[in-house]
Amino acid sequence: MVHSNTQRMIDYWRSQGGFGGLPVRSAINPADFPTLMTQTFMLGRVSSGFYPIRLAGGLVADLHKRDLRGQNMLDLVGERDRFNLHTALETARRRPEPMVVEMEGRTDGASLMLEVLFAPIAGAPGSPERFLGLYQPLSLVTKLRDMPIRQLAVRSVQGVGPANEETHRLKLATLDGRRVA
Repeated sequence: MVHSNTQRMIDYWRSQGGFGGLPVRSAINPADFPTLMTQTFMLGRVSSGFYPIRLAGGLVADLHKRDLRGQNMLDLVGERDRFNLHTALETARRRPEPMVVEMEGRTDGASLMLEVLFAPIAGAPGSPERFLGLYQPLSLVTKLRDMPIRQLAVRSVQGVGPANEETHRLKLATLDGRRVA
């Protein structure tokens, strides 16, 4: 289960599907999701491991208390969790399907639980080189007391969509004490 705002953005992403279900950047129109615009962001992909933030909505920038444009998304995550986020982003590109990452936004005092969506999009048909993202707070933002998020910690990664559904596992069966499958 994901937050209803996250699900709305996933549904929007799916409705814009182009080549093989992967939306192209030109199909994404922020006017289509005006109530979520402040929570959205756009990542680029220069190479594996370098995902610069191209655009960040007002809430996203306000939570970090700075302009995030040009910053590598992996640099916002603690060193221990960078590999997990990097793997999630590359997996989302290869499938291509959205990933929802539950993160803890840490300040010098309080912390904020977030659900962060990464949905791959293509600059040209068939080439996933960007991500449409959404920051969805799961607790009250006011508890941060206006302190900036200094670091994100990955708590869990969840793929959404058919490519991420659990596959059937091979099971052993016996008949009268003999293995048959």
